[in-house]
Amino acid sequence: QRLFSTFPGGLPGAGLVLLRAAAAIPLVYAGLLTVSSPYPLILVVVAGSAAILVLIGLWTPFAGALIAISELALALSHRADPWTFIHYGALGAALAMLGPGGCSVDARLFGRKQIQFPKR
Repeated sequence: QRLFSTFPGGLPGAGLVLLRAAAAIPLVYAGLLTVSSPYPLILVVVAGSAAILVLIGLWTPFAGALIAISELALALSHRADPWTFIHYGALGAALAMLGPGGCSVDARLFGRKQIQFPKR
């Protein structure tokens, strides 16, 4: 509960699921193609692994920050066309700041709990 004030449901929660999927699916795909990738292997693997966490909504602030850092490092190491990396780095940073939303593993683990007192 310390990480987020709420885990929004409804349309805002659906928007966060869509944002998580739009950011994570291309990074997971790029992580699967690491054998033929011309980029530094460790950065692509870190981004792909963090993208899997973002996709399911587990440890979203940490995983989003890892995506942002690794994608910006890839942008600095590949100066010919850095804009795709900057784009995914910005999406990772946004997810780190916004949180996972109500439809995520984080919401199940760390969301508000209802305490029921037994009747006497």
